Amino acid sequence: MSLYLEQIRQLVALQRVDDAIHSVEMELEQAPKELEELKKRFAAANTQRERVLEKLAHLKEQEKRIAGELDDDSTRIKKSKNKMMQVSNSREYQAMAREMDNMEKVNRSREEERAALLEEKLHQDNALQEVDAIWADLKAELEAKQISLETRQDEACKRLDELAQVRSETGSAVPRPVLDRYEFIRRRLSHPVIVPVTAGVCSGCRIMIPPQTFIELQGGHKIINCPNCQRLIYWVEHFNEETNQTADEMAHDAE
Repeated sequence: MSLYLEQIRQLVALQRVDDAIHSVEMELEQAPKELEELKKRFAAANTQRERVLEKLAHLKEQEKRIAGELDDDSTRIKKSKNKMMQVSNSREYQAMAREMDNMEKVNRSREEERAALLEEKLHQDNALQEVDAIWADLKAELEAKQISLETRQDEACKRLDELAQVRSETGSAVPRPVLDRYEFIRRRLSHPVIVPVTAGVCSGCRIMIPPQTFIELQGGHKIINCPNCQRLIYWVEHFNEETNQTADEMAHDAE
């Protein structure tokens, strides 16, 4: 294996460790976001639930008011009927009849209002059942997610400690100048640092590299940066050749 291929192999091995670290870090970053999103959904469901409960409380007060008014109306109508039986002339009777008619109209209006109120109360009861089901599910999910988050974070932190040790060991195999170059790019660019070039296209930025650069890359004499994204690049076929060469050597040793 040439010195160039050995250095590329070392850098790719380091990149794989950094890939694992990046994945764990993304998990640590994403998990709290998932919890916050769930909290928002639960808060929205809770607000909706409270609104329905407020409407039901108001409807119950209205129902109580109307029931009292209907009882009062019933009492007044009953008293008026008794008075009608005691009137001595037609003028008083007609006055009492008009009063009775007005009271009965008011009574019918209140009955209609109560019917509409009861219909709305039934509607709100159904709405409460629906929102209660969603609210309960989200509450249970939120409680489980909070416990799970703590476990996931603990596991992720342990994993990062393990990967930090692996990275230290992997990085120690890379020559210092090459490692410094890798770290310099890593501090300035988004993940990843070193990427393969396939069919003349950098897999980091998805842009075709210039023909002359591609020729130099295929030559395999020095580590090259992508002219566009500045990541370190290597020709994917070099690794295929390395794999094939290793397989041939193993077959030869077996003979």
